[in-house]
Amino acid sequence: MAASRIVIENCAIATVDANDTEYASGYVVVADNLIESAGAGSAPAGLENVVRRVDGTGHLLTPGLVNTHHHFYQWITRGLATDHNLFNWLVALYPTWARIDESMARAAAQGSLAMMARGGVTTAMDHHYVYPRGSGDLSGAIVEAASETGVRFTLARGSMDRGESDGGLPPDFAVESLDDALAATEATVDRYHDDSFDAMTQIAVAPCSPFSVSTELMRQGAELARRKGVRLHTHGSETVEEEQFCKELFGMGPTDYFESTGWLGSDVWMAHCVHMNDSDIAAFARTGTGVAHCPSSNARLGAGIARVTDMLKAGVPVGLGVDGTASNESGELHTELRNALLVNRLGAHREAALTARQALRLGTHGGAQVLGRAGQIGSIEAGKLADLVLWKLDTLAHSSIADPVVALILGAAAPVTLSLVGGRTVVEDNHLTTVDEDAVARSTRTEARRLARITAAG
Repeated sequence: MAASRIVIENCAIATVDANDTEYASGYVVVADNLIESAGAGSAPAGLENVVRRVDGTGHLLTPGLVNTHHHFYQWITRGLATDHNLFNWLVALYPTWARIDESMARAAAQGSLAMMARGGVTTAMDHHYVYPRGSGDLSGAIVEAASETGVRFTLARGSMDRGESDGGLPPDFAVESLDDALAATEATVDRYHDDSFDAMTQIAVAPCSPFSVSTELMRQGAELARRKGVRLHTHGSETVEEEQFCKELFGMGPTDYFESTGWLGSDVWMAHCVHMNDSDIAAFARTGTGVAHCPSSNARLGAGIARVTDMLKAGVPVGLGVDGTASNESGELHTELRNALLVNRLGAHREAALTARQALRLGTHGGAQVLGRAGQIGSIEAGKLADLVLWKLDTLAHSSIADPVVALILGAAAPVTLSLVGGRTVVEDNHLTTVDEDAVARSTRTEARRLARITAAG
């Protein structure tokens, strides 16, 4: 059967390929779920079976955005503990999070995914690590929500086995035993992980963090991931307090601890990595360990400024993350493009820290690298999956910015005229085509109120 083709033309294009190829006015041809060709000028004549032509005049076409760190469940606890550092924030919110159930997890995932997808995300991830006893099939609810939204998805199946009685932060009834956590994680991999080229759902093994997880869960989790051939994810070096905790408990800093438990490697990515010294960065570069940079969350919790410029210079793979919406209430990855550039210019490198094009690379190709999918997504190249976003830049908000990439990164949030995931339309004229946004909003409000009532009742 002949391929069905979509032609997008007359738009500026930032391919984010290895050479940062750009076209002031160009085209992309999509054949079924793949990018067939891209170039300057008009699309080739005589294309067969063209089912749609999109006039991209006044627009910028980029690869779809790739989110590398999130906690969907936090969508229903936004706006709380707004003046806390990380540890105090966790202590304040764990009693609420420990009461989530399947219905809440589904609604929160729907809200998180809808907000990201509407803002240009075509590949999402969720680090879900709160599995209260008797809460239902939380992983299944999250995966189902991603499937309904129509984006590619990595569920980092998290876990915690260090509760309050063992010196951890979460309540004991919100943690799993070592054996239960490992068994449930393996079952999730077996049930959902797809390693095919055009996979929509993948699973990573993701114990939460050094201060909520036993050393044995870290070690056995790494062994499980490598036995099953999936990636590994956790939080690392987020705060000064975490570094002190690791030194007191393990006699070493976070990076050395991770290395001792098998948690450095090209199949691993860490969230945050704010407090990294030269030796830490060198270890990440040597092993190919990736980083999910979350500038808004780091600022919201006062964690600090990650050394992204130094990481990139050393060769560390770096992508962008929304992080949970209890520490980044907007829940949008496209705002992280701008914030990554601005926040990093407050650091040691100042105005030389990041350029607009480096910020775009973090949010696209960098994220694809971190998730282990750079061969399939993250740039506009023939043979890659047709995950594309067409940004509208011809309104008042961007009217006097000549450079379209600068307009996208430093200007006001640009509307999404079209978002494709594998050639399938997910956003049209700034609205989701796959789910009812108003219904999702109603559902998330209902579940947030129900969670608040349950928490208040104790």
